[in-house]
Amino acid sequence: MALLPLNEALANMLAQLPTPTETETLSLNQAANRVLAQDIISPINVPNFDNSAMDGYAIKLADLDQFSTFTIAGKAFAGKPFEGEIKSGECVRIMTGAMLPTDCDAVIMQEETEQAGENQIKFTNSIKLGQNIRRVGEDVAKGSLVLAKGSLLNVASLPLLASLGIAKVEVFKRTKVAILSTGDELVSVGKPLSTGQIYDTNRFAVRLMLEKLNCEILDFGILPDDPTIFEETFVKAQQAADVLITSGGVSVGEADFTKDVLEKLGKIAFWKIAIKPGKPFAFGFLGESEKQTVFFGLPGNPVSALVTFYQLVQPALARLSGLNDDYLANLTPKMTACAATNLKKAAGRQDFQRGFYFINEQGELMVKPVGQQGSHIFSAFYESNCFIVLEAERGNVQAGEKVTIQPFNGLLR
Repeated sequence: MALLPLNEALANMLAQLPTPTETETLSLNQAANRVLAQDIISPINVPNFDNSAMDGYAIKLADLDQFSTFTIAGKAFAGKPFEGEIKSGECVRIMTGAMLPTDCDAVIMQEETEQAGENQIKFTNSIKLGQNIRRVGEDVAKGSLVLAKGSLLNVASLPLLASLGIAKVEVFKRTKVAILSTGDELVSVGKPLSTGQIYDTNRFAVRLMLEKLNCEILDFGILPDDPTIFEETFVKAQQAADVLITSGGVSVGEADFTKDVLEKLGKIAFWKIAIKPGKPFAFGFLGESEKQTVFFGLPGNPVSALVTFYQLVQPALARLSGLNDDYLANLTPKMTACAATNLKKAAGRQDFQRGFYFINEQGELMVKPVGQQGSHIFSAFYESNCFIVLEAERGNVQAGEKVTIQPFNGLLR
């Protein structure tokens, strides 16, 4: 099977993923990091009355042609409006957020006034119609679309819904993701190592990223290199989860059983991607059409596993969670930077090198590689803040050349 370019693999995968349908209704306090399953239409105007944007004085603009000083008729506070009638030549002392008195059409900020006698005020600057007034519906108009189906509910959007008096929302149910690692050499974090063994950092890292993506996690642990146990566990995971993510076992070694079991229990959509690191990545489905579980097989090398999760699994889980195309389009934005040092690169596969971007003294966006770039060198991630994305056909990069960078989003920061 030929190596598949990353953009083709991603498009191929997203086109095959099912659309979520199961929903639940939650209070706003429970809905953080969930995905809307409905359009939200505003039931009210925000603000729902004209109000002052400043501490100052509310006036009728037409009175300026007749009066140079104004009598203060009363005061208006937020939540306690002025209820009297304003006569010609009068103004109202008004506080920020207070309802605008009837017939007033401008607010003069306190700093642009002077005392002109007891209970008298005059204005020291020119005044425009409507200045310092927040109009009805200026923030949100009644009947307008506030949030579209597929929006992420977060610190920016939830207070907006609260301002509309909306207490509950319909959201998509969380994606159930089963995870497991494969290999006799692996030991769970915290247990002692025997000769030839290593810690299972991949499953640990995948779990941390899934928690950030607000998935429901089913941990099946570490599978020994036994094809019978592989098959039994895959069947259990397929029955329990929407997605199965494995680490290791998708290469070409004698003990790499994942691909064989996947072909027996489901189908492989593609296997092997033209990227470095991360070539042995598998995508497919387990089970029959009425209950299919999406499968992602990550490489065993820790850097390869993280790169493929970030570039392929992350957008796939966003789609499976119900997030809309606008969110996906801005999930992993890219920028152009100037290479601060030489970069080693062999033509053939798209390369994702760990890097650190910064602004130099001349105000230019620069980037430099961090540490060794081997697929087993995980420590470089700690000091990195981006991927340096080098095109498949590109060779070595000289200092000063332009390169594409992909700043880490919240998944890795």
